[in-house]
Amino acid sequence: MTRGRRHGDAGQAFPIYITVVGGLLFLALAYFAVGQAGANRNSAQTAADAAALAAAQETRDQLADEWVKKVRDPDSWQDIFDGLVAGLGPSCWRAEQLAAQNEARLDACAPDGPLEHTVEVTAGEPVGDSIVPGTENKYARASAKAVIEPRCTFELPGGDAGDDVLPRLTCKGEHWDLDVKDLGDLPKAEDLFEVHLAD
Repeated sequence: MTRGRRHGDAGQAFPIYITVVGGLLFLALAYFAVGQAGANRNSAQTAADAAALAAAQETRDQLADEWVKKVRDPDSWQDIFDGLVAGLGPSCWRAEQLAAQNEARLDACAPDGPLEHTVEVTAGEPVGDSIVPGTENKYARASAKAVIEPRCTFELPGGDAGDDVLPRLTCKGEHWDLDVKDLGDLPKAEDLFEVHLAD
């Protein structure tokens, strides 16, 4: 009698065991789907960050080139450091390059003020098949903003200083004493401007 009861208990426990195992498998697949979507989203965000930084760096390089051209005209320096320069070339082609290198598509890219660039991208690969219906056709999207920050300060010389005297340029604690007659050692783009993602 005791033996039969044991077999009956085992028979009743088996469906419960199957249900628990099935539930655990479902949870595992659900966690996998969430992780898959998160990885896709992270990939899109990485592409957006890289694209925004690339566009901003292209603008920074153009501003630095402009400063080198106008280095003998210190009255124009502040406008250059503020990004107020007419005729700069487009920068979003660099954003498109970096998005493609990170397997994403550039959807939008535009200056957001003279020293900022905002981009939007879509991941090149969909989230993929999962237990969540419709994810096979869902693409992660992300946006990012990069900022160009001037690193240098200067004071214009007084009126009696003469046209051959240039201001001392101080870039994050590093000093540049520029000589009109010898401009060989000029700061580089990364000395003049810092590029970073907006907080």
